[in-house]
Amino acid sequence: MPFKIVLNDITKMKVDAIVNAANTALQMGGGVCGAIFSAAGAKELQDECDRIGYCEVGNAVITKGYRLPAKYIIHTPGPIWRGGNNNEAELLHKCYINSLNHALENNCSSIAFPLISAGIFGYPKDQALKIAVSAITEFLASNEMEVYLVIFSKSDFEISRNLYESIEKYINENYEEELRAAESKTDVEYLAESPSVLKEPEFPLKEYISETKRRLEDLLSHPGETFSEMLLRLIDKKGMTDVETYKRANIDRKLFSKIRCSKNYNPSKETAISLAIALRLNLDETLDLLGKAGYTLSPSSKFDLIIKFFIENGIYDIHEINMALFKYNQPLLGA
Repeated sequence: MPFKIVLNDITKMKVDAIVNAANTALQMGGGVCGAIFSAAGAKELQDECDRIGYCEVGNAVITKGYRLPAKYIIHTPGPIWRGGNNNEAELLHKCYINSLNHALENNCSSIAFPLISAGIFGYPKDQALKIAVSAITEFLASNEMEVYLVIFSKSDFEISRNLYESIEKYINENYEEELRAAESKTDVEYLAESPSVLKEPEFPLKEYISETKRRLEDLLSHPGETFSEMLLRLIDKKGMTDVETYKRANIDRKLFSKIRCSKNYNPSKETAISLAIALRLNLDETLDLLGKAGYTLSPSSKFDLIIKFFIENGIYDIHEINMALFKYNQPLLGA
């Protein structure tokens, strides 16, 4: 997938460039900076940094990777957190954009970032994460590159408290209730009922009947349609381009081309959901599309419940969804 959050040691990432959360003097420091210098070869790297001399907060410079698997190290000094009223957010955003532009200028096809400023510089982790994802997403909207956000420890990773509490509440309210409802049905009853109506509809009955009728009419009007055929029909229906679709889905161009060119191609469940998210499908439409590839959303799966939470709340930012999935140790969307 073009953008992925991973749990790893950044010095071990096999990418074209890794990013160092540097200080302005480009001196070997502590934390991730010290680890990068040590793994690269502190003397050689420090000599090259000394020749460069200085880098302003928000800017970036590039050096060789020396003993690292990465060919290059891009050094960017992040802002020190001073309460949020000293242009910290804009400077942190610039760190990512300037680093990505350096990678682009040096023909890098892959790059790995730490969570800049979230360590000894004190930037709140959830806010630092949000800015990182926003900047990377902005860059990828008009550029092709594999971008990794590398988290060294799960304790370093935080999503917003409000989002986390909302997801927790949804899982607690739905997991046991829906699983119990599913287990109480016979196989015949379960198969006869759409998974999307396991719980009481929250909208008026008249609207529910109308929506169910629409879904049945849509299915009956396209008998024998494959996943690929339905996907392409929905892209046209939504007035979207192929590029918009695969970028919003966080999948690469080659995979999308396979799906488009082979009408019988069946993607992974994560890829199928990614495409549903990209198209901003409602829950019924999502289940219809997943069904073409032989999948559904299970009431006993935490992954599936998290996906349902975002769809039911009209949140279609795939990177925000992936942040939540990563927090819960679930597979990420994209490919």
